[in-house]
Amino acid sequence: MHTEEMIKKVGSELRKIRVQNHLTLDELAEKTGVSKLTLGKIERGETNPTLGVMWKITTGLNIPLTKLVSVEPSVSLSKCGEGFSLKGPDEAWKIEFMFQNQMDSTIEMYRAFLAPLATYRPEPHHKGLIEVATVMEGRVEIKIEEEVYELNQFDSVKFEGSHTHSYKNLEERPAVLHLLVKYEQ
Repeated sequence: MHTEEMIKKVGSELRKIRVQNHLTLDELAEKTGVSKLTLGKIERGETNPTLGVMWKITTGLNIPLTKLVSVEPSVSLSKCGEGFSLKGPDEAWKIEFMFQNQMDSTIEMYRAFLAPLATYRPEPHHKGLIEVATVMEGRVEIKIEEEVYELNQFDSVKFEGSHTHSYKNLEERPAVLHLLVKYEQ
C-alpha cells in the first residue's frame, strides 16, 4: 500500500473508532492530548501523523497501534481445504475457518462438512450469538430446540446459537454447509 493510501486508511479507521465511541473531535482531543485541528487532518487523510502522535491517539483510546495501521487486503481468498480446521469428537463434523484474521471479530465464517448420515450436536453457544447455516451440498436436518427444519441445497436457516441445536445429514454422501456466526457486540 502506498503512503497516501495508508494515510487515508488510518484517517478513515480513526474516524470510525471515534464515531463508534460516540466522541466528538473535541472529546477525542481531550482524551489523547492531540489537537482537534491535527485529529481532523488525520481523519481527512490530509497529514501523515508521526509515530508519537499515533501513540498518543492509541493510548488515549486504549487500543493497539495495529488497530489503526493494520492493512487488510481489499481482496482475500479462502480456498477449501487450505484453512485451519477443527473436527468434532467423532470426526463426523469438521469446520474450516474462513478469513480468520479479519479486523471485524464479531463475524466468523466457516465451511462445515458432515459425514454421511451423521449427526452433530454442538454445545450451545454464547447468549446473543446469531448463527446462519446454508446447505451448499446435500440435505440436512437442523433441529433447533424442539423444531426440526429440513434444508435442501442452498436453503438457509438463522437462529440464536445459544439454543440447543443439531445437524443431521440425511444422505449417504457428505453434506457441505456454509456457516456465518455473528457475535453480539
